[in-house]
Amino acid sequence: MGKPTGFMEYKRENDLEIAPLERIRNFEEFHVPLSLEKQQVQGARCMACGVPFCQAGMMIGGMASGCPLNNLVPECNDLVYHGNWEEAYRRLTKTHCFPEFTSRVCPALCEAACTCNLDTQPVATKANERAIIEHAYEVGLVKPCPPEVRTGKKVAVVGSGPSGLAAAMQLNKRGHKVTVYERNDRIGGLLRYGIPNMKLDKKVIDRRLAIMEAEGIEFVTNANIGENVKAEELLKQYDAVVLACGASNPRDIKAPGREAKGIYFAVDFLKATTKSLLDSNFADKKFISAKGKHVIVIGGGDTGNDCVGTSIRLGAASVTQLEMMPKAPDTRTASNPWPQWPRVCKTDYGQQEAIAVFGHDPRLYTTTVKEFVMNKKGELCKVVLQKLEGKRDEKTGRMMMVPIEGSEQTVKADIVLIAAGFLGSQKYVTDAFKVDLDGRTNVLTKPGAFATSVPKVFTAGDMHRGQSLVVWAIREGREAAKEVDKYLMGYTNL
Repeated sequence: MGKPTGFMEYKRENDLEIAPLERIRNFEEFHVPLSLEKQQVQGARCMACGVPFCQAGMMIGGMASGCPLNNLVPECNDLVYHGNWEEAYRRLTKTHCFPEFTSRVCPALCEAACTCNLDTQPVATKANERAIIEHAYEVGLVKPCPPEVRTGKKVAVVGSGPSGLAAAMQLNKRGHKVTVYERNDRIGGLLRYGIPNMKLDKKVIDRRLAIMEAEGIEFVTNANIGENVKAEELLKQYDAVVLACGASNPRDIKAPGREAKGIYFAVDFLKATTKSLLDSNFADKKFISAKGKHVIVIGGGDTGNDCVGTSIRLGAASVTQLEMMPKAPDTRTASNPWPQWPRVCKTDYGQQEAIAVFGHDPRLYTTTVKEFVMNKKGELCKVVLQKLEGKRDEKTGRMMMVPIEGSEQTVKADIVLIAAGFLGSQKYVTDAFKVDLDGRTNVLTKPGAFATSVPKVFTAGDMHRGQSLVVWAIREGREAAKEVDKYLMGYTNL
């Protein structure tokens, strides 16, 4: 611990953010990192706790507390404080494959569990990690390191999101020959097409992929297993197969008028926007234009927020975001003590931008769509909203959000984006490999394991655990790689 009193002497200083009205003019990242010297001061705030919940990654109160990757947080922060950036990089990458991704998109479970949260603001661990990895790239520490010895074993990874890429990196490091199959035209999965460019610039992904290719990993795009590539072929060609296809089944909204033109799943809206941006900087017009339109976003999570920010950048006339649940408290309640994940209201970048543009928070709480209204051409023109209230089900005892009769309200709507979450893996993929599923249509394995019901087929990520965070996907990919390696070699040193 380099500065025993650092947490008392220094205040938290965050990355600078480009102002909302300026940053909505483009799809570029809008966080401006601190200088390395200022970041070192942030490292000094780490208390090197005797019990560092920041790196625990354990379940407390039904939610994760601390980093699921078990990053060595106090050690990394101390190395940042001392300016030992090379050793900080080596320490961070002992447990982490892709700090450049999580330091941009992770909600920072490490910071939520920081002991400084008891009396002041948490250590800026997320920003410290970004400084570590970006400096490492800048000075050439992140470079191809192909394995010196190959095992002769071949592994196919189906899906190139964070879990698939993490599994591929680890298995290649071990010496296995890894081929990653992706159904889209570009590698990255959720990272590429599920997260907008202003949140994760795609050049950051391409930079990492170039290193992975140089290390011997092969990437195959436009390969949709179960459609234009047969599962049987992979099972014949490879010694093991890892399914990391994500939880790609979007949850729909069943309401009268659902067939109206102008209703889209959020994932399709975000993908079309990013693809058009990457292909032609929107010149091809192959995206869902929100210019001058009234947009309703159904869903209050990260994806819903991304839809708000994207719609504003595309020139929406108005954006309204619907949340079924009541507004969370602004501060922790007595029933939600540290180090549990703080169940508090968060105003994210998209909502900040909506407030700046339209003058009010776009969120309507305890509200859902009762009916979609279309014009004579079948185009969406209005939606009927209805308020909800919480009631306990007499049979199950569970709290349910139920409609309040007489609370209907009709509002203009040209576009509705459904960001209500995902229901699990896609049937055509799981049918192709004939793997067993659990009750939530996730691929079934034994608890804590990654082997499926089909010999030599493994699974990882959202396809295995259900919709979750990028950091959990990376953890899953790393753990699955261990199990695959042990299956292939009889032991593992990953």
